[in-house]
Amino acid sequence: MTAPAEPIFEPDAQATTQLPGETIDDGKGRIFPCEECGADLEFSIGQQVLQCPYCGRTKNLAPSESEIRENDLALALERLKAREPLTESTSGPSDVHEIRCESCGANVVFQGTLTSSTCPYCASPLQRDRVHDAETRVRVDAVLPFLVPRERAAQNLKNWIQTRWFAPNDFKELGGRGKFQGCYYPYYTYDSATFTRYSGERGDHYFVTEGHGKDQRTVQKTRWSSSSGAFDRFFDDVLVVAIKDEHVPLLQALEPWPLGQCHTFTQELLAGFFARTYDVPLDEGFRRARQRMDDALRGDILSRIGGDEQRIHQQKTAYNAITYKHVLLPVWLLAYRYHDKAYRVTVNAATGEVNGERPYSWIKITLAVLAAAAVVGTIVLLGQS
Repeated sequence: MTAPAEPIFEPDAQATTQLPGETIDDGKGRIFPCEECGADLEFSIGQQVLQCPYCGRTKNLAPSESEIRENDLALALERLKAREPLTESTSGPSDVHEIRCESCGANVVFQGTLTSSTCPYCASPLQRDRVHDAETRVRVDAVLPFLVPRERAAQNLKNWIQTRWFAPNDFKELGGRGKFQGCYYPYYTYDSATFTRYSGERGDHYFVTEGHGKDQRTVQKTRWSSSSGAFDRFFDDVLVVAIKDEHVPLLQALEPWPLGQCHTFTQELLAGFFARTYDVPLDEGFRRARQRMDDALRGDILSRIGGDEQRIHQQKTAYNAITYKHVLLPVWLLAYRYHDKAYRVTVNAATGEVNGERPYSWIKITLAVLAAAAVVGTIVLLGQS
């Protein structure tokens, strides 16, 4: 997964003075100052609270005022279609958004769909505060907080590297050294009640003896019979990564996620982490989810037809009571270089699951192929003797 680009900054001489305990919320950015020393609070993974990295003072997260609810997809699409075109400040991943850091006065520029970051001039966490709840955007409903600390993610990565048999030895010794970046990625979850009708054929194998004498042999044949039926199935929380990125498969491989531990959306959970907004529209997200549902329904049909082989001639599915949620899920990202080539690793920051790219040792692969060929050759010689 491509790590978010570093924000661009320009120091500004007209820096404002931040008062201890003040929460900056002017529609541009938000930081969370410590009431004790004035430093910026960050989300503590271990304690699940906001914590000052300097004096250690903690602040509990604000209690949720609402439950995580499902949203009617058809109604949401109608409302989105009826709204005015998006403004330049929220229209898509190609936009550039500038935020003044209230701690040092630097102008921090956010590129694309990045919505929270750290000021590169003074390292204060800050966010674009109005992106997630803008009227022309699909609002975030829930956040799954970081549950796996950076140290555990690093250890899981080392363990993962040691199990890569065909990785070069020096790569294993390096252990994928690099600095993890915490990032929230946007996902959609879709629910739908489905009703499916199907028709096809069931194939049952049977065996017959053909030929005579030395030419006699047993032949497998298949008896086909028609099969049809209908069934209901409810899909709950079908996940779709809501970004367009060549490394989306790295994120998909991190499933499943403990979605039952999600919190209603609050900016405090994003403090100190990167966060991206979606660039996959809501309706396109459902088309991707429907493909996953169709694949699952196809498996159901094959199971219902039964037999040794199956043929599906028709599959028609009606989707009803479709709902969605827009959620942010936590990922540890690591980009590293090996022999001048970039590799990327993602770690599920809720379960610790690791998935990523790694180099291959062609020497090890060649030796393994030669060893396998030698074993096959030995077995053939023994068989002939």
